[in-house]
Amino acid sequence: MVPPTASPSTASPSTASPLTAAWGVEGSLPILAVVVVAGIGTGLLFLVSLVAYGRRRTGRHLLISVAVGALLARSVVGAGTVLGYVPMPIHHFLAHSLDFLIAATVLYAVYAYAPGSFSSAPD
Repeated sequence: MVPPTASPSTASPSTASPLTAAWGVEGSLPILAVVVVAGIGTGLLFLVSLVAYGRRRTGRHLLISVAVGALLARSVVGAGTVLGYVPMPIHHFLAHSLDFLIAATVLYAVYAYAPGSFSSAPD
């Protein structure tokens, strides 16, 4: 006898479609451990960058703090995804948007404060 198939309303999220099943990070303890360690390290770096900005009060230090803060936000998004609070499509949108923000901020800091640039004078 053939077992009955589950109706769409009773299908678990991991078996709802092959596409979402391939993204099975929700509830993964190893991935959560990596994200937590990365978040702790990034949080410490963010605090150091804020202290450096507080001491120097320069535009370049502010830009570095913004970039490291965005990196910390990326860890928060990752933890939210593993814990089931952030759906995977939203995770991808936010994570890649933060990647762009980090890269653009760092590149702007390098360009704007390079010798001979319009902002190379001490600020």
